[in-house]
Amino acid sequence: MDESREAFIREITAAQSSLWAYVFSLLPDHVAAQDILQQTNLTLWRKAGDFQQGTSFVAWASRAAYFHVLTYRRGMRRDRLVFNDEVFAYLAERQAERLTERVPGERVTALRGCLEKLPPTSRRLLESRYAPGASVKDLAQADGRSVAALSQVLYRIRDTLLECIESTLAAGGAA
Repeated sequence: MDESREAFIREITAAQSSLWAYVFSLLPDHVAAQDILQQTNLTLWRKAGDFQQGTSFVAWASRAAYFHVLTYRRGMRRDRLVFNDEVFAYLAERQAERLTERVPGERVTALRGCLEKLPPTSRRLLESRYAPGASVKDLAQADGRSVAALSQVLYRIRDTLLECIESTLAAGGAA
């Protein structure tokens, strides 16, 4: 195997967790995100010659993923819960910026530490919400709350986590 192909394989392998985080942040449907990641990997492999050594592989790969997500979203236009293209483009850009800001492992470490700081009931609620196949509607029914009330509780928990992660990263230490 030639040296440039090996370098490309190293780049694409190292970028997988960042690409997954990026795609999943734009498409919280786990199965759809996996499909998009696979499609993105195929595109990256086919266009390996287009990658400019010395530039950010993750930024280049994220752009390819963005177009695959856009294509997927266009197919989902009938769903009334899809963001319009301007909002989606803004969110995608912010996520791409976050990928290149710092090593994803630092965010994951901070997230784990912040999750440990949550009250057990909040942590269990998040775990239930993000379990495969879980929905806010089903959780709300099981918990005896309205969907709006449960959504608000989840929003507050996520907001607390975000604040904790950002302060942990700003402090440069573990949560």
